[in-house]
Amino acid sequence: MIHTDLIASIPDLLARQSQNRGDKVAYRDKHRSVTYAALNQRTADLAGHLADQGLEVGGRVAIWLPNSVNWIESCLATARAHGIAVPISYEATTSEAIYRLDDADCRTLITTADKVTALEESYDNFGKLANIITVDPGDNHYDDLVATAPSTPPRDPADIDGCAYIVYTSGTTGQAKGVMLSTRSMLWVTAACWAPIADVSVDDIILSPLPLFHSYALNLSVLSVLAAGATEYIVEKFSPSEVLSLIASEGITVMPGVPTMFHYLLQTAKDDGIKSFPKLRLMISAGAIMPATLNQEFEDWFGVPLLDGYGITETATMVTMNWLTGQREPGSCGLPLPGLATRIVDAGTGLDVEAGAEGEIIVRGPNLMLGYHNKPEATAAAIRDGWYHTGDLARYDAAGFVTITGRLKELIIRGGQNIAPAEIEETVMTFAGVGDCAVVGQPHKELGEVPVVFIVEQADQAVDEAALLAHCRKKLSSYKIPVSVHKTTGIPRTGSGKTMRFKLTETLADAG
Repeated sequence: MIHTDLIASIPDLLARQSQNRGDKVAYRDKHRSVTYAALNQRTADLAGHLADQGLEVGGRVAIWLPNSVNWIESCLATARAHGIAVPISYEATTSEAIYRLDDADCRTLITTADKVTALEESYDNFGKLANIITVDPGDNHYDDLVATAPSTPPRDPADIDGCAYIVYTSGTTGQAKGVMLSTRSMLWVTAACWAPIADVSVDDIILSPLPLFHSYALNLSVLSVLAAGATEYIVEKFSPSEVLSLIASEGITVMPGVPTMFHYLLQTAKDDGIKSFPKLRLMISAGAIMPATLNQEFEDWFGVPLLDGYGITETATMVTMNWLTGQREPGSCGLPLPGLATRIVDAGTGLDVEAGAEGEIIVRGPNLMLGYHNKPEATAAAIRDGWYHTGDLARYDAAGFVTITGRLKELIIRGGQNIAPAEIEETVMTFAGVGDCAVVGQPHKELGEVPVVFIVEQADQAVDEAALLAHCRKKLSSYKIPVSVHKTTGIPRTGSGKTMRFKLTETLADAG
């Protein structure tokens, strides 16, 4: 069941693929591609140069690049130099990047020239960056380093249990935390999920529009592609029309994404009359809750399975997944991965709840994080007696299928009644003209808090607020009905598609 042969060091995986399929394209983007043989050589050269330029064993390498083959090579070369990769979203503000550089104590940075300029202007500790490599022409040019022999060969560590990545949480509730992950924990998910459940293999051509800095993409779009020996096309930024075109032109077989991507893909495909792709066999959704209605509508339109799963950064991504074969339950994120233990417990007592009852999902297994970087108290609070407490609310049915219902901290408690924002959002999304939405709690003197909804209207459509609320009254209990509707141009989300509710709450507070 678990493909243990896929769990190996990065140098070993690169050597294996270079020897077995050296001429095969490993990764490509709109600018260039790299074969497995070239990837093996280029990452060896870059790893050696990183050591030559002062990277110590365990030193942090910040990767602040757009989605690209360069990003992949930088990440793999860091592993071969026995460093720790610190991915930073290319869309991050300078202050957000500075927080990560300082928190992880990064001394090496691989980035673009404009990001260097931004840091020079506002980073008080800029001098701490002893080594800056840019992918733009100039001093210490990336292209020169990956094409020239270094003085030092790559360290190529065999260890797969130490910290190899510091991946920052989505920050949906505020300041992000650095999650320390090992190569073993990441590739265990490959071996227990993507290979046996999604059947990702050497035969696949994967299209990835996911932001590579996120753990979901780092796990599936970077490491799992390498371990499986597959080929991947990397999209720099998600565009529904571009993605639909690439699926057809590149012979794509698998595409991972987040629910919002599939919503816009379906909308664009319907507008353009696109329905089938001969080679496409599977779509994968994770990162946020997938509405059951969207899942069903997507599969009905394209005739391709859209497998929903649940994962978090602290578990090296996946916890549960729906399978290509066997039973699936609408709205469920599937079954726990083989070899992974999950429980759903009462958040107050810590006791297991019965089937159908809501509680906090907790997890134990080989994919757990090593801890939060420089945050021992937060680590101790999150991992208790070997169980990681996710803060996510869920329930399971008699067959063991898990459904995520919300977040403990996102629960809206109206006069003692618990309200899950996701339940209201799914109802709102079924109303004509609503393109996107998010629900948050608004303080209330008598009731404590009440739900309000932010909506994004579809192009050329106007949503009647009274009619939308009437629609909610038909579908939801009275205490769950939003007290107001706020129209906005976009819902703030992380790169993984999770709603940043705290920003919407701030918008409410600013409006008075």
